[in-house]
Amino acid sequence: MNALLSVRDLTLGFYGAQILRGVDFSIREGTITGLIGPNGAGKSTLFNAISGLYRPNGGKVMLAGDDVTGLKPHLLVRRGLVRTFQLARGFPKLSVFQHLMLYGLDQPGEGLAAALFTSPAARRREQELAEKALNTARRLRLSHVVDNPVTALSGGQKKLVEIGRALMADPRLILLDEPMAGVNPSLADEIAEHLVALNGDGITVCLIEHDMALIKRLCDPVVVLAEGKTLVEGNFDEVAADPEVQEAYLGTRR
Repeated sequence: MNALLSVRDLTLGFYGAQILRGVDFSIREGTITGLIGPNGAGKSTLFNAISGLYRPNGGKVMLAGDDVTGLKPHLLVRRGLVRTFQLARGFPKLSVFQHLMLYGLDQPGEGLAAALFTSPAARRREQELAEKALNTARRLRLSHVVDNPVTALSGGQKKLVEIGRALMADPRLILLDEPMAGVNPSLADEIAEHLVALNGDGITVCLIEHDMALIKRLCDPVVVLAEGKTLVEGNFDEVAADPEVQEAYLGTRR
């Protein structure tokens, strides 16, 4: 399998504090890759650097063979790289349906003229996006709350909306930042099932997660970060048996 995403010697610091110290790893197309490590290892910062929220100080991010280092998030989305956030974000007054619609590509109302003078093509695109939003809600079992404001949803349902918004952008690769955090076990299992199904449909997935049982169940390979650097990469059993990984998690590594 070819590498869909490659990160090479990525560095990033803030006000003299170095967070990423030369991260190296690849995500093979068609995989569910797990990104794990102790708190403070730099996992979310790495996602921010890959997805264009932060510009790295050094190193490269390659997507499908193209150098996309520091590219703006909306341009990365156009190329098929979409990410979710650990804390589900949204607009409190908008419904689930409206949130999904916002993330559809090629919105006919994005230009002033198109918004003021709706063309038949714009109306057709609007209808296409509406159908896609409803199908996405149905797929994620959100149809019964599709008209509810996001503020009325449970934590797990908000996580599903995050995934749904990513799907609306036709992703090739989704970066998921703790998609099961704060979610009750039954809904966490449901989210895991959705990720396996999405991967089966050809979407490559990389997720940050602290639940090792879920990582073992879902992910191959697993990449371990510690102190802002890649520590080891392999399948779950190989990673779990590595002495450096054990020391990093136990807090005895020097």
